Amino acid sequence: MESLNALLQGMGLMHLGTGQAIMLLVSLLLLWLAIAKKFEPLLLLPIGFGGLLSNIPEAGMALTALESLLAHHDAGQLAVIAAKLNCAPDVHAIKEALALALPSVQGQMENLAVDMGYTPGVLALFYKVAIGSGVAPLVIFMGVGAMTDFGPLLANPRTLLLGAAAQFGIFATVLGALTLNYFGLISFTLPQAAAIGIIGGADGP
Repeated sequence: MESLNALLQGMGLMHLGTGQAIMLLVSLLLLWLAIAKKFEPLLLLPIGFGGLLSNIPEAGMALTALESLLAHHDAGQLAVIAAKLNCAPDVHAIKEALALALPSVQGQMENLAVDMGYTPGVLALFYKVAIGSGVAPLVIFMGVGAMTDFGPLLANPRTLLLGAAAQFGIFATVLGALTLNYFGLISFTLPQAAAIGIIGGADGP
């Protein structure tokens, strides 16, 4: 009986949280829409596949080395990290200190976690190399641009005005997001407003 209990405790399903279960269902839905319904497959297929991998219980594929250390809850290792950050040796306190720390300090803590034997997951490495560096979005939009059919545009050049109007939506949305600061409704920084503007224009999904 003890062996069976140990086997069950070692299964990932025993550690499945409510949030992970919901995200797994959402990811499967996105994959179904992309594959079966052919609905935005270039967008929904990688999102659904990435969401599926990152929410597999106990896999840690989306965790950095430091996040893996914090998830392990080793008291001695937490004490070392807490001493470097001048905070309490508690996971919640360490996360708060890391959120306020400089990027250089965060990098030092990540290297310290690697020295302790922890390794980042494959999705965390992909994020650092492709998305964190800004290379992946450029490659994606280059690929989408290469797949674009310009036949209708060449046949009817007046449709170029529609594209120009859609691009104006980017700047209009940025100004709209910053206007909310003036009225005190919601506070957005300029980079946040720019990110909202990209989705608000023609470049968004």
